[in-house]
Amino acid sequence: MRNMGLLILGLLLSAFFGSAQESNSLDEPIGLNVGDTVTFFSAQNQFDSTFVLAEALADGLVIVVFYRGQWCPYCNRHLSELQENLELIEERGATIIAISPENQEGLNKTKEKSNLEFTLLSDENYDICRAFDVLFVPSKADVKKYNAFLRADLENAHSNENILLPVPATFIIDQNGIIVWRQFDEDYKQRSTVEEIIKNL
Repeated sequence: MRNMGLLILGLLLSAFFGSAQESNSLDEPIGLNVGDTVTFFSAQNQFDSTFVLAEALADGLVIVVFYRGQWCPYCNRHLSELQENLELIEERGATIIAISPENQEGLNKTKEKSNLEFTLLSDENYDICRAFDVLFVPSKADVKKYNAFLRADLENAHSNENILLPVPATFIIDQNGIIVWRQFDEDYKQRSTVEEIIKNL
């Protein structure tokens, strides 16, 4: 009887870990879900100093926004909208951080294009994107298009030589490190709205 119980437990654990591995795929990212606990991370910001998530959460909610890079017009528009409403968001005790795989030069270009005052982070080696399960491999055709028409220069813009991109997504994290709201859509044109973010703070 005991052996049967151990067998069932083993099968359940195998199924759990197997499904977890499948969900964290570069082919089919699904993003962390509401109720998930995030991995506490640190990263370099646009001022070349270290941002520590645990320290930011001590002051209140943190809104994590993933964007593709300074070359992406949809990303710049989205970040500009957040900047325009930054005061409303901060009045509710929340902090915005925006994360991309781009290096410091890319962060500075993003900051200048949209006159951003909130924190931008460089996700070196794609560690944060991978932890949030938003990372995917763009097609060769898309890479050529981004480089040719949007001057993305992806081979040199990222801190890692691999060419990977995040699904643009937004997560609201409470002070316990738990996701309380998210917007995740593989269609890069679909972004979180300021109204949705404020409603869920």
